[in-house]
Amino acid sequence: MRPIILVLSVALTLTPVAGLPQTRPARTLDIYFIDVEGGQSTLLITPAGQTLLVDAGFPSTGTFSSRPGDPANARDPQRILAVARLAGVSRIDYLLATHFHGDHIGGVPELAQLMPIGTFVDHGGVNDDADRVPGTIAMHQAYAAVRATRGHLEPKPGDRLPLTGVDATVVSSDRQTLTVPLAGATAQPNSACVPPGLPAQEPAENPRSTGFLLQFGGFRFLDVGDLTGDPLFSLACPSDRIGRVDVYLVAHHGGADAADPSVFAAVMPRVAIVNNGAVKGGSAETLKTLHGLPGTDTWQLHRSEVRGAENFAEEHIANLSDATANWILVRASEDGSFTVTNHRTGATKRVPPR
Repeated sequence: MRPIILVLSVALTLTPVAGLPQTRPARTLDIYFIDVEGGQSTLLITPAGQTLLVDAGFPSTGTFSSRPGDPANARDPQRILAVARLAGVSRIDYLLATHFHGDHIGGVPELAQLMPIGTFVDHGGVNDDADRVPGTIAMHQAYAAVRATRGHLEPKPGDRLPLTGVDATVVSSDRQTLTVPLAGATAQPNSACVPPGLPAQEPAENPRSTGFLLQFGGFRFLDVGDLTGDPLFSLACPSDRIGRVDVYLVAHHGGADAADPSVFAAVMPRVAIVNNGAVKGGSAETLKTLHGLPGTDTWQLHRSEVRGAENFAEEHIANLSDATANWILVRASEDGSFTVTNHRTGATKRVPPR
């Protein structure tokens, strides 16, 4: 990996907001799953206090046709800023863009005006077919203009992100995936594999997603963005390359192409998070698959209004409508134990070490 170039910025002075303790317990990894209505924005705070933001949701008014505008009126960047303030965060050290669709990088130009961003991590550029999702090439141009003023990394599968006190390994990028299984992966064939797996609903940019596994002591978290199709299947088949995880952010917002049982059989998450919106992601197929997983506790950012969707219990859902913007917090300890907190209810569930 090439050296990181950081641009120094003046940190914002943030006013504490009621609703969350401002002092984090010593030596925890905090992961906030922020509601951006079926896009992605996930804020990780390492035990050393470093920040990694994975994606930044939509721009402006929060649609694929929206374009960056006044950051004061940008729905998702303002939601990210609010969670950062609650968590006592004043800058983003690393911003990882899983891929270049507007629901993942659209908020970057406005967010960069609201708080300092140090280094960008992504798979580089878009291909000519990227506008299968209209506006993707224009969104990438706006994103790249901001990125050009900061540090930039383009890691390959197997590379590690430069975070202190945790081990974050890239497992996919630009259609490539791990060639050597990670420690903890089983060498046995995955009996749940049924080739060729599920095809990607969007075959141009989603299968290029940059995904990573983050390990803190005995705790393991997997985020592969919208990775779907052959690359996602290759992480689980013919044999597992990841190993069991404690928390899995379900690929592609829980869309139908993320329902492949082989992936869940490989990683066997103790907790699955679905970052769906009311009508985006949260498919009937994936929710049905999750209901059938023994030992997996599933949490949703939104109650799904997709036809046929079987939602989980309301205490496991952060937002019952699109009128609210509640988050889910996972707080992990080095021994592998962790808690899951629903901001809507304030309830916390504790999960012991394996």
